Amino acid sequence: MSQGNTSILLRGDASISAHNYIDLTINQVDQGLIYSIGRASYVKPVQIWDKETGKLTDFTTHFSFAIKPAQNNTEEHGDGLAFFLTDNNSTISSSTAGGGLGLYNPSATNSSNSIIAVEFDTWKNDWEPDGSHIGIDINSIVSAKIVTWNTSSKDGEKASVWITYNSSTQLLSVFLTYDNHTVFNGVSPNLSYTIDLRKYLTEFVIVGFSASTGNASELHKLYSWDFCSSLETGKTGKTGKTWIVILVSCAAAIIAGLGFGWFLKRRKKKQDIVADDDDDDVVLDAAMDDEFEMETGPKRFTYAELALATNNFDEKGKLGEGGFGGVYRGFLTDLNLEVAVKRISKGSKQGIKEYVSEVKIIGRLRHKNLVQLVGWCHQRGQLLLVYEFMPNGSLDSYLYRNRSSMRWELRYKVARDLAYALLYLHEEWEQCVLHRDVKSSNVILDCNFNAKLGDFGLARLVEHGKESQTTVLAGTMGYMAPECLFTGKASKESDVYSFGIVALEIACGRRSIEMETDPDMVRLVEWVWELYGRGKLVEAADPSLGKDFNEKQLERLLTVGLWCAHPDCNVRPSIRQAIYVLNFEASLPILPSKMPIPSYFSTSSSNMSSILEITSSHDTTHTQSSCKSFPTDSSKLTMSPPLPSATASLLSN
Repeated sequence: MSQGNTSILLRGDASISAHNYIDLTINQVDQGLIYSIGRASYVKPVQIWDKETGKLTDFTTHFSFAIKPAQNNTEEHGDGLAFFLTDNNSTISSSTAGGGLGLYNPSATNSSNSIIAVEFDTWKNDWEPDGSHIGIDINSIVSAKIVTWNTSSKDGEKASVWITYNSSTQLLSVFLTYDNHTVFNGVSPNLSYTIDLRKYLTEFVIVGFSASTGNASELHKLYSWDFCSSLETGKTGKTGKTWIVILVSCAAAIIAGLGFGWFLKRRKKKQDIVADDDDDDVVLDAAMDDEFEMETGPKRFTYAELALATNNFDEKGKLGEGGFGGVYRGFLTDLNLEVAVKRISKGSKQGIKEYVSEVKIIGRLRHKNLVQLVGWCHQRGQLLLVYEFMPNGSLDSYLYRNRSSMRWELRYKVARDLAYALLYLHEEWEQCVLHRDVKSSNVILDCNFNAKLGDFGLARLVEHGKESQTTVLAGTMGYMAPECLFTGKASKESDVYSFGIVALEIACGRRSIEMETDPDMVRLVEWVWELYGRGKLVEAADPSLGKDFNEKQLERLLTVGLWCAHPDCNVRPSIRQAIYVLNFEASLPILPSKMPIPSYFSTSSSNMSSILEITSSHDTTHTQSSCKSFPTDSSKLTMSPPLPSATASLLSN
């Protein structure tokens, strides 16, 4: 970072080192290391609550730092550093050196500024019961709550910290680790404290870091920092998203503006893009350009821009691989935006259809629980889709891919978020949108574990109150409603079925179909329904949760999951009805003690074999529909084992 960078404000003794990290206090012996104070903060205020609605933001900040002894002195060192949120008028005073951590005057009875801080204190002061500790400070250097910090700071080891705030529970949580492979998922924080930030802070605050030394000295090094928040503001329910990211490696420094970048999710004014490779566009280019440019929101990118953003689609930055291509992590310097770029395989006719569907449908949708399409590109025979980057990956990675287990509160929230996404698609947008591929790998999690539904490649539009006429089978086995196998049509009811399967997966921590298990447990729906009939629904809970779940919520989620996954499409609820039950606004439905057997139109052997051939050879194939009653002899459904997902994750692993 250059000293002229205007995104990060350095105050006091803070400076940029030659190695692209921040020294928060003096790091030059000839200048004197004692009684040093320094701050590093983002230059613009960040909104944490909205005065009009009274709503608070959720936020997550993650940073890495090290506290090193000065001049190889490991005997006495102090005083520590802190992450803070404060009002715009906060100033640095010499009286805040030493134990004040550059924020508080220990001698003052009341702080003149509103400051909430999480301190990492290395020196035992008179007002502190312990030596090295982590504390949560509320307008006072005397911490409201502390925990002993078994610090490795004397060795200068790098620590990784997550600080999260849940606006619903008003819980501020702190997690610190020295393990490079650990990622905090909300479970077992080192320290937590309930606080209503509205009582102590103004709507807009300055966020950053402060450190100080006193009689003893030490070095305070900040290596990386990201801050992510989302807040619904005003009567429109518009969500404002903020990312601050500090990158410190040399490569990241070049990409992100020499080490420091502010990622503010926003639309950039449309620019004329001059490219020298337009002649190599896909054959549909001219027609698609005219149609795509009429849509609002997503921007056209050149291939050169996206190649640069992804380091020429470097395999090291690959986030996932799907049936139609890979997804790569990228950074758009012009927009100061981190993105996920989906590269659809060349020569895929189905890929072209999905590409057009994504741009034409999701490009027009705006909802906090839908993945945002940032832009598109079709040049050099390539089809490229650019999405917002979601740092916490897909839901299935937490349920099945050996990532840390997701705590119950987050699981229930994810289920409700997904339900609200479908409510918007089915009832609240100008047309009814049938997603046709709702599954756990298409549920994406942002930095605050807000769930967003993605991958609209199979989606279709239907006028409200009308039926879909498309009869090409589509979806993923295990999530596809049984009637779709016979009619080839999708509907709101079939989307609801898929939601029900995901709801069961969230509660049980199991895939919809698991072949390598007890024969009675292969199909998730049948297994849970059998437990429901025996009155032992609680036994379906994910074992990784232990006893740490809300039993009433578990009963609601599992019962709603079964209701939505009812074999008879006419008995399934609308997604709105499911939401009422999940929100405890309606009573639980009473379901049959045994899972019903569906009945469908008799299917000719030739048609049936065609359907089974399609479903057994592709993970994702094609359809749309309405639901009708089929009062005929029952037909047995043959379910294929789970196949590899055809949708790559649009996020980090």
